[in-house]
Amino acid sequence: MTIVVDVSADGARTPLASVRVKRVATAVLRAEGVRDALVSIAFVSAREIGRLNKRHLAHSGATDVISFALGAGKERSAVHPVVGDIYIAPEVARANAIRFGRRVREELARLVIHGTLHVL
Repeated sequence: MTIVVDVSADGARTPLASVRVKRVATAVLRAEGVRDALVSIAFVSAREIGRLNKRHLAHSGATDVISFALGAGKERSAVHPVVGDIYIAPEVARANAIRFGRRVREELARLVIHGTLHVL
């Protein structure tokens, strides 16, 4: 069983430690019975996620999280591991946390869970 979660923060500041992000995503994958996975989680600027949103989903503006399931037919099995990319915009998450009365770290953890479930 191999679950690999890679975390990067390309120019986006996030108060959620990479170790915590990896733990949360790995816990979701294990809870869903995933045995093999390669998931990349990138924290990006609102501008960058807006570009991704427009280019890949044909939606205008920034959003908080976008996920892409990759790989062979997007199937989960012993032969086909889970492979996916998750993009999170901390700026948007911060605004949503304030709007909904949540802590920023809690909101970011929720987005990691949400994005991981979408990859599945």
